[in-house]
Amino acid sequence: MAAVAGDDGIRRYGATALRILAVAAAYYAGARVGLLEELVRGQITPLWPPTGIALACLLLLGLRTWPGVALGALLVNAPIGPTVPAVAAIALGNTAAPVCSYLLLRRTGFRTELDRLRDALALVFLGALAGMLISSTVGTCVLALEGAVRPGDFWATWSVWWTGDAMGVLVITPLLLMLRRARPPSEVRPYRWAEAGLLMLGTAAVALLATHAVISVLFLVFPFLIWAALRFQLAGAVPCSLIVSVIAIQATAAGVGPFAGHTLLTRMINLQAFNGSVALTALLLSAIITERIRTRREIEQICTQLAEAVVRLAPDEASLRQWPPPRHGDEPPDRR
Repeated sequence: MAAVAGDDGIRRYGATALRILAVAAAYYAGARVGLLEELVRGQITPLWPPTGIALACLLLLGLRTWPGVALGALLVNAPIGPTVPAVAAIALGNTAAPVCSYLLLRRTGFRTELDRLRDALALVFLGALAGMLISSTVGTCVLALEGAVRPGDFWATWSVWWTGDAMGVLVITPLLLMLRRARPPSEVRPYRWAEAGLLMLGTAAVALLATHAVISVLFLVFPFLIWAALRFQLAGAVPCSLIVSVIAIQATAAGVGPFAGHTLLTRMINLQAFNGSVALTALLLSAIITERIRTRREIEQICTQLAEAVVRLAPDEASLRQWPPPRHGDEPPDRR
């Protein structure tokens, strides 16, 4: 029995170690993608996918996988950090932020299905906007103390860092949570596939037009987000939100369209406001629609159960026709 228990413990620890390594690898891969759009000092981007990956892994795999987040953060920052202590401090902040977000979400009873309005609100305000204050503040302060960021650039750097980490949670985390529950659709009519393809292409085309036009027409993307949420709920709203955010970030990095002719801080404020509105519209509206559909189904199920109960409890038709039943010895009335 002791040997069996020992084998079970080894397998359990081995599985945990593999999960930690997988989280570190996913964090590192997401960081390499995010660094393609760096804006400040080769390591600060307006969309930082690793924060969304880290929070999704914590929500799905548990808090015990936090060493994978720390390992991934160290591997990413080691080649680009100014000094070894700075790298360690930045990695600590990058680890503490998703862990804090995870604890805040669990405190509120967060459900990974994102099928309630309260879950969407918690992810936006606690998981993204509040939790990511830790990583942006720690990282920017470390770079400022090391002299890697000038004092005049502190708030611009902080805003880019916070924007990137928050957008990673708002865009990447819902996508991974949705993919975790995705199943091959059954009995889907061809027109639904055509509608989904048209929705994605239309969203990309309008986002390119809105973010590269000389005049400000960014509001044109919101009808497509509403369309996605109403027709496909989270499965449609999240990919559309990701498409719009990536295109807006590329336009901001290039300084074109509505983001041209402004300082870095102003561009980050505009980008954060736009991408935050996009994520809020997509997440909140899809959660409201999903919650409404679930409530309607529950009401229909209760009505069906009540109807079946009434049928079982109701007397049969013959008994109803003979009510009240004749008593023994009663004679039918003389109708002559």
